[in-house]
Amino acid sequence: MTKLKVLVIEDNEQNMYLVSFILEKNGYEVIQARTGIEGVDLAVLHEPDLILLDIQLPVMDGYSVARAIRNRPSLAKTPMIAVTSYAMPGDCDQAMAAGCTGYIEKPIDPENFMSQVEQFVRGNERNNP
Repeated sequence: MTKLKVLVIEDNEQNMYLVSFILEKNGYEVIQARTGIEGVDLAVLHEPDLILLDIQLPVMDGYSVARAIRNRPSLAKTPMIAVTSYAMPGDCDQAMAAGCTGYIEKPIDPENFMSQVEQFVRGNERNNP
């Protein structure tokens, strides 16, 4: 069985390390992008099974990244979760309107992170049981 690919778009090194460590420990292949532009390019190149997207990114914010990814037909149905410290009323709605399919608040809880992620992976139509 092939590992599911997760693209993590995150500019904070500590957050990138923690998320990647948890995903890899649970059998996922992690692709890392540190800017929005790199994230869009890697999404197109690798067509991941899941995208974890920070919203507060330099140059191209997560909302713009989400819209750019959704404009690609091959990525239109890929689950994309906003993983962000933006937790004010309306932030989740704004992420969903940009194309995200889920929302996880930072700081992430290592104990519950995988169960949060896996609820979105299970819904992926390209996922083979």
